[in-house]
Amino acid sequence: MTEERNENAVRRRKLEELRRLKAAYPYGFVRSDTSSALHSTFGDSTKEQLEELGHKVVVAGRMMLKRNMGKASFITIQDGSAPIDDQLGETERIQCYVRNDQIGADEYAEFIELSDIGDMLGVVGTMMKTNRGELTVQAQSVTILAKALHPLPEKFHGLSDQESRYRKRYVDLIVNEASRRVFRIRSQVVTAIRQFFIDRDYLEVETPMMHSLPGGAIARPFQTHHNALDLDLYLRVAPELFLKRLVVGGFERVFEINRNFRNEGLSTRHNPEFTMLEFYSAYETYEDFIDLTTELLRLLVAKVQGAVDVSQITPVTYGEYGIDFSKTPKKISMRRIVAEKLNVEESVLSDLDSARRIASQQGVEIDTEMPIGTIINELFEAKVEKSLMDPTYVTDYPASISPLARRNDKEPIFTDRFELFVAGHEIANGFNELNDPDDQRQRFIDQASQREGGDQEAMYFDADYIEALEFGLPPTAGEGIGIDRLVMLLTNSQTIRDVLLFPHMRPVEP
Repeated sequence: MTEERNENAVRRRKLEELRRLKAAYPYGFVRSDTSSALHSTFGDSTKEQLEELGHKVVVAGRMMLKRNMGKASFITIQDGSAPIDDQLGETERIQCYVRNDQIGADEYAEFIELSDIGDMLGVVGTMMKTNRGELTVQAQSVTILAKALHPLPEKFHGLSDQESRYRKRYVDLIVNEASRRVFRIRSQVVTAIRQFFIDRDYLEVETPMMHSLPGGAIARPFQTHHNALDLDLYLRVAPELFLKRLVVGGFERVFEINRNFRNEGLSTRHNPEFTMLEFYSAYETYEDFIDLTTELLRLLVAKVQGAVDVSQITPVTYGEYGIDFSKTPKKISMRRIVAEKLNVEESVLSDLDSARRIASQQGVEIDTEMPIGTIINELFEAKVEKSLMDPTYVTDYPASISPLARRNDKEPIFTDRFELFVAGHEIANGFNELNDPDDQRQRFIDQASQREGGDQEAMYFDADYIEALEFGLPPTAGEGIGIDRLVMLLTNSQTIRDVLLFPHMRPVEP
């Protein structure tokens, strides 16, 4: 730490000298070229061709390497322009050759004495190739655009401490190519999702992030207060009830890429603030959405892999597992997959006493008041969920844990609902929407009763939403997909913090 403070002090003195000589933070440097564009345009050119061409460029970026050889120096600047398929970030860096006789003795001396690794530089010059064939800008001028007052970590080979990576993401992004690539992929995924739904005539909408009643998911909300209205408000746990109000209003296909907030624990898969895609379509079913979701995921895999079309996608590596999205995904009911996993007859899970006995044998804690559907779900979460590596649509969720889903016509204790699991993670949740206002009213009453019994995640009774249903919600399917978990899967990230630019963390003790 003492060594770092000493270096900070040295850099501070250099900054003061810069201030004495000129504007230390100059404004108006206009870059005309990026590193990746130069590699793409001139990467195959010969040394002789570039000498003859004499093409002038203006580049800018962060200095990541500086080799002083007396009256000449080689530097490497990084500008963040690498495309998705550049896994090492090589094309976002360009070498520059700085010579005393090219930029002038005074400017060269100033550059050597006052610049440091990490400084933001602007370089004007012409394209050349070294004798070793490395694409290079031969500098005609070098300008320090912003002084880095802190040294980059670990001699610029990366920020290895995980907590530091999350707390100082800006440093992580400077030095870790892998981190930069993850967030480029995340941006590409969100853009592709948006275009996927726009191409299918969905209307992108925005719904409130502060609600007078939290709803749309079984979750504990964050609470705040609006002073002017003297009104308690809740940060959104899900946009579902507002999106379905829009379907009632005649917007028959809607989607929203939204931020949600749930006052719950932190884990490798949970963050109190997260991103979801939710979409709804009138006159379609959850089975249609299973097909749509499979199509969407294949498209996203193709985008990330740079495949021309979905027929060329290859297995996605996640940990030690290869997940093949090109295969037809498995579809199975929750009760059946639990029976198969526990090696019991499915009929055993149709009787309450038998289901309780199975739970006891499996060491799964259940409440004496739990209905049979909830017991089946407890068994599923404890014994099945984490083993679902290949894409698997688990259907027929119990009504007792699905307060917004339509009941199954044949077995009303279950609903027309699915969840998609990949690599042991829930990725998507979809169902035929409950559009019977009387049934919805009773489900809200049941949820309110659970809240009164101490369940802080149970839903509130939303009278306005019931009234909206009484105007008529057409047969509708809806679905939510967790963007963060999806990006984890597509980037082989084992914790959600790796795919959030600024994950929530405890404050550092002073």
